[in-house]
Amino acid sequence: MFIKSIKIKKRIYVHKYFIEIKKLFRIAIPILFTQIVYILIGLVNIVMSGHFSKIDAVVISMGTSIWLPIILFSHGILLPLIPLISEFNVINNKKNINEYIKQAYVLTIIMSSITMFVLHEITYLIPLFINKNLYLVTKLKLYLNIILYSIPGYLFLQILRCVCESLLLISLEMMISFLGILLYVPINYIFTYGYNLVPQFGSIGCAISTVLIYWIMFFLTGILLSKSTYSKKIKVFNIFNKPNIKILTKLFKLGIPIGLTIFFEITLFTIVALLISNMSIEEAISHQISISFSSLIFVIPFSLSIATTIRIGYYLGLGLKNKAKFVSWIAQLIGIIISFFICFISIIFRKQIAAIYNLNLDIINISSYLILLVSIYQVSDSIQIIGCGILKGYQDTKSIFFITFFSYWILGLPIGYILSITDWISSPMGPAGFWIGFIIGFTIAAILTVMRIIHIQKKDMLL
Repeated sequence: MFIKSIKIKKRIYVHKYFIEIKKLFRIAIPILFTQIVYILIGLVNIVMSGHFSKIDAVVISMGTSIWLPIILFSHGILLPLIPLISEFNVINNKKNINEYIKQAYVLTIIMSSITMFVLHEITYLIPLFINKNLYLVTKLKLYLNIILYSIPGYLFLQILRCVCESLLLISLEMMISFLGILLYVPINYIFTYGYNLVPQFGSIGCAISTVLIYWIMFFLTGILLSKSTYSKKIKVFNIFNKPNIKILTKLFKLGIPIGLTIFFEITLFTIVALLISNMSIEEAISHQISISFSSLIFVIPFSLSIATTIRIGYYLGLGLKNKAKFVSWIAQLIGIIISFFICFISIIFRKQIAAIYNLNLDIINISSYLILLVSIYQVSDSIQIIGCGILKGYQDTKSIFFITFFSYWILGLPIGYILSITDWISSPMGPAGFWIGFIIGFTIAAILTVMRIIHIQKKDMLL
């Protein structure tokens, strides 16, 4: 009888385990698809510009490294909308949902204005960092001055994405993303290679296409969201509103650490890209290929991270602290298993992956080695990314910032610089040295993140 009771309890536990896994995947898979679309937009730019000319490929590489950290900093500030709107949705508080959406638009208008100004001013500094190729400098400045007009559309779109994810309207978000990439490929091809009356623009055409697609996706998402039965009372196009200082302060308080976390992670790659730009064209392109591949892999744990944030926020909103803790470690286990599988596949097919981006043999050889290094840190990166999602669910965003800053900038970047540029430890390793620095930084970040989660959960259980 006692043994039978144990078996029943074990079956119940396993059943709960798989139920939670199923719920996580139901949220994570559509988010994953959406994230892949955003990565594919960048991939299309790299592939099309790479086949157009080497200079245009470098413009995309450098341009992305400059504008992406700036826009993703603002994106990060908007991310607290997900747990906040999720909490209001549980109690069916449409009034607060609408108010937070309104204030998110106010915040976005402010951030877009500042971001566009900063990006424009940065173009004047480019010749100070790149002085070997005047043609490259000219094209890069033009690329940035065009792509800055995508910033408001991109951030408005992120507000509506947060709404979709919070209300679990993930299939709608996935459908918009699918339409987005279907539209983007032909638009980008036309502006890059030219068609009929449209001349060849190369990398500049990629910038024009990026501006168009983000604004198109914003309006498509808004129209479909406003027509959704579930969100009829939510005003998605109420853009211009009177500022609510209390709500804006709350969004800033929760969002700034997340924005800074993303900023410090992305700028790590930006600084490295600038340092590598003074190496050979082949090394610069290979580095960008490895970043693009890393970003493509990144969306898997990142999607699981968002799903984990939503589930933890849901359980904490209901006061179910044990279930919040339970789902956090299930998510980590899933992430570790997936990352080991990705690591294995990436190592085996690294040369084939490199060949997708560029057919130059020198670039393939350098890229395949860098992809090997990218594969090595997948497990630690997955633990850290999902861990950040767990901490967001507990609204502990400050610790994410401090862990990121210490691991990436105090440890990862200096170590990478020493290995890549100097001969202090060995002969200069080129781009590979920086990726070894990334491996060390991400591993330390993963360890510190897990330690913080354990501390927060123990503290939370005592309250």
